Amino acid sequence: MRLLVGSVFVSEGIQKFLYPAELAAGRFAKIGIPAPEFMGPFVGGFEIVCGALLIIGLLTRLAAVVLLIDISVAILSTKIPVLLGHGFCGLSLQKLPRYGFWSMMHEARTDFPIWLGLLFLLIVGAGKKWSLDAAIASGSSS
Repeated sequence: MRLLVGSVFVSEGIQKFLYPAELAAGRFAKIGIPAPEFMGPFVGGFEIVCGALLIIGLLTRLAAVVLLIDISVAILSTKIPVLLGHGFCGLSLQKLPRYGFWSMMHEARTDFPIWLGLLFLLIVGAGKKWSLDAAIASGSSS
């Protein structure tokens, strides 16, 4: 689970730096995120760092909380307007062929599973094998 969720965030964070006009500042400006030139690299950096922390299993619960906030903002700012069929709270609606529940479910097909994966990692942590959290815990209990 850590590898799956972490790799999605590392990949998305890197792409925010590679394609800022489409995936970071440019996209953030289109949907109404304040200070898009700052928020694009800021969010991308957090996605890379926290995604990497998940992959190695270090500070897993803390990284999961940060990324839950990240993905929740993404859902609220891009998927809820699709559900409603109009922008809300100053956030704009993206141009799609249709709006409503099924369109929102299609657009959020990866967001919801990633959100649930992060919730799982928040609850259970990094696991007892192959994580730095477990190695640190076992080393400090000796």
